[in-house]
Amino acid sequence: MQISRGIPLPTTPPFPVATIGNFDGQHIGHAALLKAVVDKARACSGTPMVLTFDPHPVKVLRPDLPLQLLTTLDRKLAWFESMGIAHVVLLDFTPTFAALTPQEFIHAVLQKGLGVAAVVVGEHFVFGRGRSGRIDDLIRLGAQQGFSVHPLPPVILDGEVVSSTRIRRLIRAGAMREASRCLGRPYSLEGIVMHGDRRGDMLGCHTANLRLAPDRVIPPDGVYAAKASWKGKLYDAVAYIGTRPTFQEQERLLEVHCLDQVGEMYGDCLEVYFLERLRGDQCFPSAQELARQIAVDIEQARQILAREHQQVSEDTLHAHRSR
Repeated sequence: MQISRGIPLPTTPPFPVATIGNFDGQHIGHAALLKAVVDKARACSGTPMVLTFDPHPVKVLRPDLPLQLLTTLDRKLAWFESMGIAHVVLLDFTPTFAALTPQEFIHAVLQKGLGVAAVVVGEHFVFGRGRSGRIDDLIRLGAQQGFSVHPLPPVILDGEVVSSTRIRRLIRAGAMREASRCLGRPYSLEGIVMHGDRRGDMLGCHTANLRLAPDRVIPPDGVYAAKASWKGKLYDAVAYIGTRPTFQEQERLLEVHCLDQVGEMYGDCLEVYFLERLRGDQCFPSAQELARQIAVDIEQARQILAREHQQVSEDTLHAHRSR
């Protein structure tokens, strides 16, 4: 997959079929859009292309708002490639770019910058200064510039549109199974395993500790049945997010206990997939009471993982990792 930063492109690929968006969620709605791009490009021996933005537009349009993302840029690029996209264009989202009118966006970016032959977007796509351009404008102006526009309806699940906003809401509520259905996979967080105070060993539950990235959507504090990916292999796991109130700690961490024996992970990258929330965070009167509850949590997680009707395949999860 070719990755370009900025426009115009050095050379225009054959018959570019492009879609446009942030694609932070990488959800089933986004997957349907990318599939339509790839299918249309293949039908005309063209080039399936994605135009996306870095940084995220919210950082420019609303710098006062805390932005929490569902994925990293590396994961996003790897996902595009796994979906069959041949060319990704990363465009700097600046105040100057945000000020482009719909007409200027189509002429400067789509026609002169990318040389698109066809554009595939959701039927509620908006663009241009103040989000003033609508799908009818894109169709009309695209025809004037010599490219076709193919709007797609949104993907509906349980009577509601699948969107990144919906998924963020579900994750923050701890509704991990519902979020997984919208994403088409379990939500995950990744990080480098760091040295801790080894309290888990004293409680009979060795854990790998990861710091939580401030710019990622974080599930609520508590205990989760999970999968952990380490060195290309998946392990059943129990994950904890919180500040360890029993020990009056302050830093909020992600702690992961693999249910099968694994080696030392210090300094390695670990990715954690959240399957189901078991309980909220609690303060226990003693370390012994906490240890008893941890044993209950582990048993409950084992039961949940054992009765999973649709196993999380390594191929599905690996498609979302960085190259």
